[in-house]
Amino acid sequence: MDPQDAPLLTARELVAGYGDFEVCGPLDLVFDRGDALGIVGLNAAGKSTLLRTLIGRQPPVSGRAAILGVFTDDTSHVHRRLVSAVFDEDAFFDSLTVEEHLQLIVSGHGVPDGQEAVERELEFFELGEARDALPGALSSGQRRRLLLAAGLIRPAELLVLDEPEQRLDPPMRAQLAVRLRARIDDGGAVLLVTHDAVLLTTVVDHCLIVGDGLRFATATEGAAAIGGA
Repeated sequence: MDPQDAPLLTARELVAGYGDFEVCGPLDLVFDRGDALGIVGLNAAGKSTLLRTLIGRQPPVSGRAAILGVFTDDTSHVHRRLVSAVFDEDAFFDSLTVEEHLQLIVSGHGVPDGQEAVERELEFFELGEARDALPGALSSGQRRRLLLAAGLIRPAELLVLDEPEQRLDPPMRAQLAVRLRARIDDGGAVLLVTHDAVLLTTVVDHCLIVGDGLRFATATEGAAAIGGA
C-alpha cells in the first residue's frame, strides 16, 4: 500500500511506558483525517505518555504506532509535515519576540501570506500588544497562548494537544474549542488530552478513558469521568 493511502495514525497492541515499565495499554487504534479523539483520566494515569508514544515522541514498551503506516518516530520530514504537537513544555528562542517566533514558523513551513497568518494568530490569542516582547517578559498565560499559536499557525493534518486549556481563561477556552471543532469539520484530525469537560464535548465525539485499563467511550461519558476525577 502506498503510505499516502494508509490511515493517518495507527496503533497495534501499543503499550506506553518507560523502558520495561508499563504505564498503560494495550491499545489498538485506526485514526484518520476528520477524526477527533479525546483522552481523559486521572492525573498520572498515563495520558501524556500515551499521547507521546502514539506520535513517536517516545518508544513504546511493546506494540507499534505509525504515521501513514510507516513512520514510527518524529524525525522524518514527512512526520514533521503531517503532525503539529503542543505539549506542556516551553520551546522558545530567548532572543526572538512573539511576532518573530510566528514569522519563523510560517517561513519554515511555507505558509502562504505568512504575515497575514501571523496577524490572525496574534489577534486570536490576544497577543497583539505583546508582539515585540521576548519570552522571558511574558506571563504564564501569554506563553501558553504563544505555544498554541505556534502549533496552530503551521499546516498539519494531525493536531496533537496536551491539556491546551492550561492557563487559559474561560472565554479563550471557548474560542479555542470552536476553532478546533471547525478544523475537524474541515477534514483535520485532532488528538486531545484534556481535563476540561466543556472543551472535550465541544471538540470531540469520542474519547479514550485511561485508568484501570483503556476504554473507548462517548465524549459525554468522558466528561462524566472528568467530573468524577
